[in-house]
Amino acid sequence: MTSHTDLIAALPKAELHLHIEGSFEPEQMMELAERNKIALPFKTLEEAKAAYDFDNLQEFLDLYYAGMAVLQTEQDFYNLTSAYLHRVTQDNVRHVEMFFDPQAHMERGVPFGVVADGILKALSDGEKELGITSKLIMSFLRHLPEDDGFALLEESTPWHDRFVGVGLDSSEMGHPPAKFAKLFQRCREMGFKLCMHAGEEGPPAYIREALFDIAVDRVDHGNRSMEDPALIDHLRDSQMTLTNCPLSNLSLCVIDRIEDSPVKRMLDAGLHVTVNSDDPAYFGGYMNQNFEAVADALNLNRNEIIRLAKNSFEGSFLTDAEKAAHLAAIDATTAT
Repeated sequence: MTSHTDLIAALPKAELHLHIEGSFEPEQMMELAERNKIALPFKTLEEAKAAYDFDNLQEFLDLYYAGMAVLQTEQDFYNLTSAYLHRVTQDNVRHVEMFFDPQAHMERGVPFGVVADGILKALSDGEKELGITSKLIMSFLRHLPEDDGFALLEESTPWHDRFVGVGLDSSEMGHPPAKFAKLFQRCREMGFKLCMHAGEEGPPAYIREALFDIAVDRVDHGNRSMEDPALIDHLRDSQMTLTNCPLSNLSLCVIDRIEDSPVKRMLDAGLHVTVNSDDPAYFGGYMNQNFEAVADALNLNRNEIIRLAKNSFEGSFLTDAEKAAHLAAIDATTAT
């Protein structure tokens, strides 16, 4: 136990960068594979856990998409989402804004509605049973053509009032935000919030495109903004939220050591950074483990840890009244 453990455990938090497919624990993957009679590339739970060790983004994505193959039915997506919600309530996560990747399921024959309805039912039940609120963000896969994104937007029409925004994820290099400018313009016109992964592996120019060409509402990752002083100034002045994922960055070799995480430098620069788990089953840590990792490695003080928790609600797509209630809960928790 570290000196920060009790504070981190007590703090209410929002998770703003979570891919529901990335919460797929090996045990559950094996269970669903058996239920759906799907052959996996590993025979035992030990082999499955060993496969969760990789060296870069592409190796992770290869495993990530292989694991998805066992997700076949609405019940599977319900179980996956419900398991995540039960796990993060233990970390005092009160609100989650969750990405899902329908194209990765549809291309293997699983209809959009099977995916969305299973996730949405679990989110609804999670609010009733656990008190955790949620918003759903439909992600486009950036390695696919923009036209595929337009097709997904059309296919998902009956569910548009059920998700708050759209995102952009998958392999970043060679697929800059500008590739999807028309698609995201259309999504903005339709009233969706816009999120984009930028600056995880891609250069600062990708973050600039997301900000200035696409006009995103939130930047996911944003690590490499720290290489561009003018970009840092803009991010500070605009208070654009960055959803940093420390243990993910370490697992994918975006950073060599957790001590290299940009979270502290972002805080020192006045940036509106948050801490999140990304794909916690694969990257070795849910919310509190990510908070503890950076708090210890970067020697964050009490006020900085509290600031990260407050940033998580301030950067959410909740209403101002909802944000205020959560911020008041943090103040009540930390009152001395």
